Amino acid sequence: MSPTNSHPATPLPEPTEMEAAALAWFTRCQSGLTEEQETAFRDWLAADPRHAALFNELDSTWELLGRAGEPAPASAADVPSPSLPKRRAGLLRFGLPVAAAAALALAYVGWWRPAHYSGETVTAIGALRTLSLPDGSVVTLNTDSVVAAAFTPAERRIRLERGEAHFTVAKNPDRPFIVEAGGVSVRAVGTAFNVRLDSKAVEVLVTEGKVRVDDTASGRSLLAAPAGVDPAVLPTLGHPILGAGQKVVVTPEAERVSAGIAATAVSVDEIQRTLSWQERRLDFDLAPLSEIVAEFNRYSRHKLVIGDPVLAEKRFGGSFRPDDQAGFVRMLQENFGVTVQETETATVLRAGP
Repeated sequence: MSPTNSHPATPLPEPTEMEAAALAWFTRCQSGLTEEQETAFRDWLAADPRHAALFNELDSTWELLGRAGEPAPASAADVPSPSLPKRRAGLLRFGLPVAAAAALALAYVGWWRPAHYSGETVTAIGALRTLSLPDGSVVTLNTDSVVAAAFTPAERRIRLERGEAHFTVAKNPDRPFIVEAGGVSVRAVGTAFNVRLDSKAVEVLVTEGKVRVDDTASGRSLLAAPAGVDPAVLPTLGHPILGAGQKVVVTPEAERVSAGIAATAVSVDEIQRTLSWQERRLDFDLAPLSEIVAEFNRYSRHKLVIGDPVLAEKRFGGSFRPDDQAGFVRMLQENFGVTVQETETATVLRAGP
C-alpha cells in the first residue's frame, strides 16, 4: 500500500430525521401556514428544544442568504410566527419563490452539516469500517475501535477512544483537524496519518504531509526539537512537527521527558506492514511470536496464549489473514513443531519436544 494513497471526495450523509423535518417546516413557512399548520408547527417546536434550535439555525442562515434587512430572532424561543405578513413580504421583496427557498435551505444543510457534524462510530472485534466525514476526510477504523467526532465551524475534532484508525484529512487551513487519543492531540490541516491507542502507549505514524503532536491538557508539544538546532532559536521555530515517513510512540514515561520525544524514521516497507490491516492482512518481518500473537488476539475473542517464555521470543515472518487464527496455528504446528492445547476460550502454544 502506498503511503501517499488519496481518497476521492465522498457525498454528504443524508439529513437526519430531525434535520429533514426542520427543512420541511422551513420551506412551508416561506409560503405561509394555515392556522392548523401553524398550530402543528408550534407543537413541533415545543416537542423538543433541539427543534427550535435547528429551525433557528435555518432562519439565521436565510438572513445571510438574502434577508439581511430584517432582524434575526434573538433566540430559538423568539422565533416569530412564520405566517406573519412580514415573512411573506420578505419573500416577495427579494423575488424568491418557494422553490428557491427550498434550494437555499438545501444549500444551507450542505454547509451546516459539515460544520456541525457529530457522532460516534464503533467497530466490533474482527471488523473494519471506513467512515466518510462530511468535510471530505476519510477515517478507516481497525478492529475493536471507537471514534467520536465533534465538528464546529472553527475546527474538526475526533476522539479515538479505543483501538486504531487511519485518517486522510481534507485540506482546510482555516479549520484544523485534531485527533485526541490518550491525552495526546494530533493536529493536521491536510495530511494522512495512523493513530493506535492501547493500554501502554499512543503511536502516531504520518504517511503524508505533517502533523503536530501535543499534550491535550497543556497544549505543549510532545516532540523533541530537530537535531542540531541551537536551543537559543527554538522559541522562534514554533511547534516541532512529525513529517511523512516518521512515527512517534508516546508512553507515560515518554511524556515526562522535558526535551521531548524523538521521532523515528520509518521505511516504506515498514509503513506498508503497519497499514496492512486496511487490506485485511497482518504482515510481519521476523517479529517475536509474542508480538504476532498479540496482533491476532485483537481480531478474535478466542485468544492465543504462549505457555513457554522461550517460544515467545522466537521470531517469525509472513503475511497472514487476521481472521485465520487456525491457519496460523496449523503453520506453527506443521513447520515449527509447536504443540497446541485447546480450551473453550483459548489456544495454548508451547515449544515442541
